Amino acid sequence: MIAERSTPMLRDRLPKIRGTYEPGADLSKLTWLRVGGPAEVLFRPKDHRDLARFLEFTPGDIPLTVIGIGSNLLIRDGGIAGVVIRLGEAFAEISVSGDLIIAGTAAAGLKIANASRDAGLAGLEFLSGIPGSLGGALVMNAGAFGGEIKDVLVSAEALDRSGTTRRVNTARMGFSYRHSAPPGDYIFTGASLRGEPAGRERIIQRLAEIQEIRAATQPRHAASGGSTFINPPGAKAWRLIEQAGCRDLIRGGARVSEKHANFLINTGNATAADLEGLGEEIRRRVMEKTGVRLEWEIKRLGLPAGPAAREIGI
Repeated sequence: MIAERSTPMLRDRLPKIRGTYEPGADLSKLTWLRVGGPAEVLFRPKDHRDLARFLEFTPGDIPLTVIGIGSNLLIRDGGIAGVVIRLGEAFAEISVSGDLIIAGTAAAGLKIANASRDAGLAGLEFLSGIPGSLGGALVMNAGAFGGEIKDVLVSAEALDRSGTTRRVNTARMGFSYRHSAPPGDYIFTGASLRGEPAGRERIIQRLAEIQEIRAATQPRHAASGGSTFINPPGAKAWRLIEQAGCRDLIRGGARVSEKHANFLINTGNATAADLEGLGEEIRRRVMEKTGVRLEWEIKRLGLPAGPAAREIGI
């Protein structure tokens, strides 16, 4: 938990805002895996101006961590030091301008895909198969069902650490497979995505196909973080996991999904250490069996429980 000596010291250094600060917020409630320790301070900005002011007047040595809806995120049991920023509904608006979908980064992929459908714009259906928000999709060049963010992004809007607005086009995002490398330490607040005018029936049919595939192949109603590992070049992570005999692996309250081997499940009482330890055991066995080194797709943040966490008051 947050130590009395630590959080007040941090709070005293933070600017006044119109949103909310929550010391010691339980981050496990904000992730799909339902694990993880507290935030030293959780900041929910009221709007874009509030976030910009916070960034302008927050000392540069204070660590900042941005989280979205927590679908592809593993927060370790010791929690996260500094300020965790979670963007809310003010950053989730979606509008249409010609063939562009303009969305805030807190907007869910499914809602963006549905807005595109309603506007008669094709090409964004793949977002309905990505369980996350636009912000996370930008950072990791999320993709599924034949599409990637880099294929549809026109430009993104962000705030830098000084609170200055930056606009970044696709070429400057540094996209590669499940990765981006933008030109600064930015917090993305919105993006413009281009669709292709098409008949709504065609779009509706594609959306239905994606949902049918997900229902048949993924553990949609379990506490999971989505795909655990990135597919290596020319291979499928789930197939390598099965080849390494990991389909039935269990560690504490964590297990490999029976429906899809590249999904890890919290059966109800898992810790972050259980899930991360299970993932590392899978990586070890796959390397030993196939010679392929799996790389994590789930983003892992924070400190393990123990002395390292207590030193900063968590």
